[in-house]
Amino acid sequence: MLPKISAEQRRARLAARHHLAAPAATVADAVAGVVALHATDPATVHLSACARLAAPAVPLVERALYEDRTLLRLLGMRRTVFVTGLETAALVQAGCSADISVKQRKLLEQHLGQQGHPENVPEPGKWLTDVEASVEAALRARGSATAQQLSEDEPRLRQQLLMAAGKPYEAIGNVTSRVLFLLAADGRIVRGRPRGSWISTQYVWHPLDEWVPGGLASWEPEEARVELARRWLRAYGPAPVSDLRWWTGWTAGQTKKALAALAPAEVDLAGVPGVVLADDLEPVPSPEPWVAFLPALDPTPMGWQDRDWFLGPHRAALFDRSGNIGPTIWVSGRVAGGWAQRASGEVVFRLLEDVGEEAKGMVEAKAARCAEWFGEVRATPRFRTPLERELAG
Repeated sequence: MLPKISAEQRRARLAARHHLAAPAATVADAVAGVVALHATDPATVHLSACARLAAPAVPLVERALYEDRTLLRLLGMRRTVFVTGLETAALVQAGCSADISVKQRKLLEQHLGQQGHPENVPEPGKWLTDVEASVEAALRARGSATAQQLSEDEPRLRQQLLMAAGKPYEAIGNVTSRVLFLLAADGRIVRGRPRGSWISTQYVWHPLDEWVPGGLASWEPEEARVELARRWLRAYGPAPVSDLRWWTGWTAGQTKKALAALAPAEVDLAGVPGVVLADDLEPVPSPEPWVAFLPALDPTPMGWQDRDWFLGPHRAALFDRSGNIGPTIWVSGRVAGGWAQRASGEVVFRLLEDVGEEAKGMVEAKAARCAEWFGEVRATPRFRTPLERELAG
């Protein structure tokens, strides 16, 4: 008979390990607790880190990213941009990004062959390799550059292709972003400090081995996947195997092989089979009642594909149509509502279930502290969700 681990015990684990009930002392600790921060929306990185710090402050996050460079923004799991510590970044690069590069390179070569016109792109593979080398050389010559500057140095980046053909959002665009995507997925270039504030998406690119002297540690792909699975299970386990596969974007075979090397224990999660690290079966003490305001795309709610055990019936209000979660209010391990920042700076919220007077008071106090922390900054989520739109007004 498999050991049983309750939803309450899973909530106790995330409270402690994700630094929601027990704040982290440093930004590095906050990030390590969740393995990686979602970075598709630049504001998420800072808001997620600060939600886990005892003394939240954007300058601390910026220092770790751009001065100490102990954190790195890179393309990783599921073709998504994340921020991780350098050790984890090396695992992501070898265990996820490299595979993504192979698939996306093949796709881009196919599109270049179909749409690039023979006079401009006579041999797509050779053309792409040559353009990548030219762009990287231009970046090294400059030291750092924006995408626009690189397209000035290498005009072939302006080669046009039809993007998302047949879809409502199809458009004709340059290959610039797709070439930079490949260079980043290969670990050759990296996003540095954005132009403007911490909510800006106008990144300046750098050669990775200059941004991080010596580059990232080298891992064999299979070994990297084993270690990344171990870190995920430490942070998010116990969980169904399907959650690990979804989070990493691995194939069924890659997931199975990584877990075989880890030899996790099988457990019963309220009737659903799951796995947990073999040395992680002992119960975790339940913390005192706690409240957290987490931003859109926060790594905690985005850490599992199966979310019913902490989300309850609130999916429709808190997710957009693409599966992106908006700002959420957590009460002792459960999502109990959502919040938004208005143009005035006021932080407003709505509880979607009865949490009791004591917890409601904690939520009100947290909302006031969030508004004070934001100050003059206004951060609208990149992906708007029904409740966030309604609250923001």
